[in-house]
Amino acid sequence: MMNDAKHLVRLQDVQALLASGSLDDNLASHAELARRLVGATSCSVMLLNSEAPDDLRMRVCASAGDMPPDAADALVGSGEGICGRVLASGRALLVDDIARSEFAGLARRRRAAVPALMSAPVRIDGRIVGVLNVTGVAFSEGELQLLEVTALFIGKSVQTIQLQGLLASRFAQMALVREAQESGADATAYQNPEDVARILARSFYKEMTRAGFAPAQIVSAATELIGQLGGAIQEAGRNT
Repeated sequence: MMNDAKHLVRLQDVQALLASGSLDDNLASHAELARRLVGATSCSVMLLNSEAPDDLRMRVCASAGDMPPDAADALVGSGEGICGRVLASGRALLVDDIARSEFAGLARRRRAAVPALMSAPVRIDGRIVGVLNVTGVAFSEGELQLLEVTALFIGKSVQTIQLQGLLASRFAQMALVREAQESGADATAYQNPEDVARILARSFYKEMTRAGFAPAQIVSAATELIGQLGGAIQEAGRNT
């Protein structure tokens, strides 16, 4: 009963996952909150990219705690490694001691101080779009269930942030509607942010071409976008 009450108190904190703001900022805070909720040493949020539709892979989009140095650059496909198996099966996983489990050869690192691992799929509209991972000294089945609920809220948060962004941009709305009409897809369904960015880029090009701009002028506009991005990155660097 005491453990159930403790988990209910923790679940109240999960409400903070339904936040607003940029996706990167929210995922970082989500990773830290998930780490604290289950008492983990580290936490990572991995989401699928869309660079190769026939070979979708996950990358770490946010993390909290002590992570392996090479984790940020890793690309994991379905069935590869521990989190890749969770992506393929769609089932959450609890490993009490990685070094003594069937997953020993798949672990990215082996440290006696943090032998346990949990992974849960992140879903949006029934589709698995990523995996939430935590490592620590020990975890219980109750904490695995809590991680699954947290992963569910993270999925909802990612979807909410994308929809909020689209609602703030008339251009983005029209671009996605046109794309949906051409492909027969649902314009309101969740899409990978990289896919949305490509759709907007194609729409931007089509609109400028339709408006009569020459290729050199379109290149100039693209250069301006890159310049704006560079300024934003520099500003973010000064604020960190």
